[in-house]
Amino acid sequence: MNSANKEALLAKQRPRPADPLVSFVVPVFNEETTVATFVESVGPVATAAGVRTEFVFINDGSTDGTLTALFALQTQDDRIRILNLSRNFGKEAALTAGLEASKGDIVVPIDVDLQDPPELLEPFLVNWRAGYDVVYGIRSDRASDSMMKRLSARWFYRIFNALAPTPIPKNVGDFRLMDRRVVDAILAMEERNRFMKGLFAWVGFPSIGVEFERPERSSGSSNWTPWRLWNFALDGITSFSTAPLRVWTYIGMLIATGCSVYGLIILALALTGNLGDVPGYASLILVILFLGAMQLMSLGLIGEYLARVLTESKQRPLYLLEGVYEASDVDRDDGDPLSRQASQRSSKSPLTPKPKVASWT
Repeated sequence: MNSANKEALLAKQRPRPADPLVSFVVPVFNEETTVATFVESVGPVATAAGVRTEFVFINDGSTDGTLTALFALQTQDDRIRILNLSRNFGKEAALTAGLEASKGDIVVPIDVDLQDPPELLEPFLVNWRAGYDVVYGIRSDRASDSMMKRLSARWFYRIFNALAPTPIPKNVGDFRLMDRRVVDAILAMEERNRFMKGLFAWVGFPSIGVEFERPERSSGSSNWTPWRLWNFALDGITSFSTAPLRVWTYIGMLIATGCSVYGLIILALALTGNLGDVPGYASLILVILFLGAMQLMSLGLIGEYLARVLTESKQRPLYLLEGVYEASDVDRDDGDPLSRQASQRSSKSPLTPKPKVASWT
């Protein structure tokens, strides 16, 4: 969208509420040492911004004391809501659970380690009130990341944006402000293989970026291993592009053309009597091994896509909830938060009625 059209569209946006409810969606996994620091840091920022807030924590199968720490915080802060997943389903599923449970006019997915600075809430709100439905944080400095992580991230964005029809902004994570109608549009997509960065970009809507320097973690260490990052990148590319499949068609055509040309040369040499002795064992084995490797690679790639088709066809819930714990439950069962009961729900039967895509105006 060119700048003139964008300005005209922003001028037509509906008025923003003066006192919006902001939902901070916070997936956590083994973060018992960081949740209290997070609430202490974000709470005052939200108060200073003059907005109502709720904290939607999604405990993604933590094996440490994260859930207990969240229950303790909830007794002190009634803005905290806790979704406890039945096991670890991964960050993308946990983030989806938080979006479905959020009640805010504005939703802000944010990491609990404070590498997403809560101080950006103010410029986010300024741009939202100016008419932007999505305001995302751009990491202008990734000095806190290792050299390998910076290089792999750079190449991922290059490859993804070269292959996918819908590019994603470079150096942009899940940290962003989204208007409610954007969240409803994202939740209307029921796919199981969810690459949230791609979904955020796919829905569109007026968007703008705000640069920030990414600080070190407030405490603890990252749960992302190189292998998990590799699988995450693979999921992203296969979810939003069929180019890896298409490229094997051209590779096959190229090899077939080369073989045909080589065959014609051999035929011409044989007909003219210039073929001579053909000691073909080594070259034949080399060609067979090369083509066999290419076939296995192409079959593996096809398998990646077929596995995703299988996952979608099963129609399993994206996640299961052990329980949803509201601040109003704190005094129940003699004050023991672990004894509170909540019915299981799944993304097939979400916490709120299935959202419908909001109209443009």
